[in-house]
Amino acid sequence: MTLPLTVSDEVRALAPGFTHVVVEAYDLVNGPSTEGSSQLLDDAARRLAVRLAGRAPHEDPHMAAWRAVYTAFGSKPSRTRNSAEALARRALADGGLPRINVLVDLYNAISVAHLIPVGGEDLDRVRGGMRLVRATGDEDFVTVSGGEEAVEHPDAGEVVWCDEEGVTCRRWNWRQGPRTRLTEESASAVFLLEGLAPMPVAEIEAAGAELAELLEKFSPGARISVRAPR
Repeated sequence: MTLPLTVSDEVRALAPGFTHVVVEAYDLVNGPSTEGSSQLLDDAARRLAVRLAGRAPHEDPHMAAWRAVYTAFGSKPSRTRNSAEALARRALADGGLPRINVLVDLYNAISVAHLIPVGGEDLDRVRGGMRLVRATGDEDFVTVSGGEEAVEHPDAGEVVWCDEEGVTCRRWNWRQGPRTRLTEESASAVFLLEGLAPMPVAEIEAAGAELAELLEKFSPGARISVRAPR
């Protein structure tokens, strides 16, 4: 099965340099973070430090491009950072990266090492295909507030990922909803690696290939495909 995934013309007009790689995986084995997945996060933080060479994450040209796009659709990038910049800041802080579960650790490690936003969705919880669109403002985004389920609505014009049931991720890759997030019980997943110019497409593809290799290592026998929609 191949998950239908589309990027709207409105999003492409907003960010003509946008590209993405999709890693789709089945028969995965997930569970609590392990020594191996934890080591990958530590290694990713070291790779990031070398990559930045003393700069702050937002000074990287790729992160600067994401900040410009966030500003273009009405978000303040210093308050609602793209997922890669937010993770990079945590990686460089004293507390380091959080340990969530094996699958999340793997894609977070790739995100930090390559400074690329990477998201992971539980395919068994995605309804229909996924679409990257500019919101009307009427869409539902189901989240949790104060321990209770709450429904928010994106801002009109905000870039969101959504499926047939509602928004799965707000402000492009800023905040994922709990409905489709990867849990320790997840066995099928789609991972989205997202880039903007000046990030070379070849580097995003290399990051996707590295993620696929890690998935195969931690879930022997998993069925994994990598594609780069245009």
